[in-house]
Amino acid sequence: MDYAMMKENTDCFSELFHSHKPTIAQVHGAAVAGGSDIALCCDLVVMGTNARIGYPPSRVWGCPTTAMWAYRIGVEKAKRMLFTGDLISGAEAAEMGLILKAVPEGELEETVTLLASRIASVPQNQLWMQKQVINGFIEGPLLRSQKLSTIFDGITRNSPEGVAFQELSKDKGFKAAIQERDSPARSERYRKVWKSVL
Repeated sequence: MDYAMMKENTDCFSELFHSHKPTIAQVHGAAVAGGSDIALCCDLVVMGTNARIGYPPSRVWGCPTTAMWAYRIGVEKAKRMLFTGDLISGAEAAEMGLILKAVPEGELEETVTLLASRIASVPQNQLWMQKQVINGFIEGPLLRSQKLSTIFDGITRNSPEGVAFQELSKDKGFKAAIQERDSPARSERYRKVWKSVL
């Protein structure tokens, strides 16, 4: 069930990547968890300088099913982001090459409109061909990565840590579960969970 549901989500998000037309994500506020999947499936991402992006569920209870992180920033930086689950600002995301550009919030809409207008001045068949050539560079490995990450996403929710996170969310609320997940004491609690399973 997890796989079927998440594969449907992944296929939906990936339509932005496979679309015949160029896609641009304009990010203000936060592109977190599935929101980061949606943004990173777009061809271009422009964020507000203080907007945030990341995949906190990678700490426990999630794996980004679109598998776009490594393709955008390389293996080492993708590992840094997914091993920590940290959120970074638009400015940091631009600096590390995750996104095209970060601009002050007040300039975001105009910046994206100007970019979209510039792209729209190119014939659609030219845009389609350029996108096909570039996407073709990663499509085979990307589809394999998406299949694996979608399977792993389901496993994370059913792992001992994932189950403990869900139970804590149910008992004390989602915010309390997040606090627990990110606290130093968390390591000891999950070590005990693992010992009981092994």
